[in-house]
Amino acid sequence: MKALVWHGPQDIRCDTVPDPQIEDGRDAIIKVTSCAICGSDLHLFHNFIPFMKPGDIVGHETMGEVVEVGGDNKNLKVGDRIVVPFTIFCGECEQCVRGNYSACERTNRNRAFADKLLGHAGSGAFGYSALTGAYPGGQAEYLRVPFADRTHIKVPDSLSDEQLLFLSDILPTGWQAAVQCDIEPTDTVAVWGCGPVGQMAIRSAILLGAEQVVAIDRFPERLSMAAAAGALTINYAEEKVIERLNELTGGKGPEKCIDAVGMEAHSGMLPAHLIDRAKQALMLETDRPHALREMIYACKPGGVLSVPGVYGGVSDMIPLGMLMNKGLTVRTGQTNVCRWTDDLLRMIEEGLIDPSFVITHTRPLEAGPEMYRTFQRKQDSCIKVVLKPEHMSQTRH
Repeated sequence: MKALVWHGPQDIRCDTVPDPQIEDGRDAIIKVTSCAICGSDLHLFHNFIPFMKPGDIVGHETMGEVVEVGGDNKNLKVGDRIVVPFTIFCGECEQCVRGNYSACERTNRNRAFADKLLGHAGSGAFGYSALTGAYPGGQAEYLRVPFADRTHIKVPDSLSDEQLLFLSDILPTGWQAAVQCDIEPTDTVAVWGCGPVGQMAIRSAILLGAEQVVAIDRFPERLSMAAAAGALTINYAEEKVIERLNELTGGKGPEKCIDAVGMEAHSGMLPAHLIDRAKQALMLETDRPHALREMIYACKPGGVLSVPGVYGGVSDMIPLGMLMNKGLTVRTGQTNVCRWTDDLLRMIEEGLIDPSFVITHTRPLEAGPEMYRTFQRKQDSCIKVVLKPEHMSQTRH
């Protein structure tokens, strides 16, 4: 089969690799009909997540048709149409029973390694390095789904791939980010970053009843997309973010703040940004946490910070004294995808949200390496890329 394969920093190739096979009774194999490039894939592209190996298949936003099922998998059958959550979960351990699927205790097959780095490991995940189990990803013609009897979302034939694909990650990620804010009708919610997750968080905050949502970015096409949803916008390349937020909130600051940027934040030529870039280059720091720092400064005392943006390791100059003295609550975490998908699928079916709005580019799988570069450079107004495997050969080997 064809798959997108990591060969090194900024080196993704479309290679021919062995077809996946059933390895456990709970497995399933799907024929991928659509997959997407996620912003967090760019962290792998830049090697900021330093546990990839040449030959690893990338991708964690995937859906398709079940073509083979393991003997112990009673919840799926050949022909089922499913979206695959990016986190792999067993559905039986203590964390899964609590709905903390991204903290599943059984699915990270490199758990001992991850425990040493993180204290306690999270779940396995597709296409995202040895830290999450070194599972092959879904930017491919076929995907083996482990624990597939639980790690799936059955979807109807009445909706398109484009409407459903983002149930795998960015839609529930944006929704969880907003839910974690405990939004009240009088709240201002400020969202740093108007990429795909930020766009979903903006719409989620609006659906959850925020009085006003403020979107912060520097790319006009992203800000226009946020404005189309009803958000107020701040272009941080042209305005001072803190001053504008204070203007919009009567000097009090937003009650709720969402960091949809994560470890590769930009902030112009501010000294802290230059220091972050230098430390990253010298491998003295893994992350550039400018958005997080600015959120801590901007947020109203007693407010909530929600952090869906991915951080990879060590960040410097975090103003913990400010965080503590303002009494801010911080909520983070990889997304517990299937905690939210029943409600989100219903909202899609009812027309309350159509996640396909975020797609700007649809290309064949073979164009993946080129589209990684386009997405990374934000060329051609690229916000979200969907890839379509062509399945030139219908026979698996």
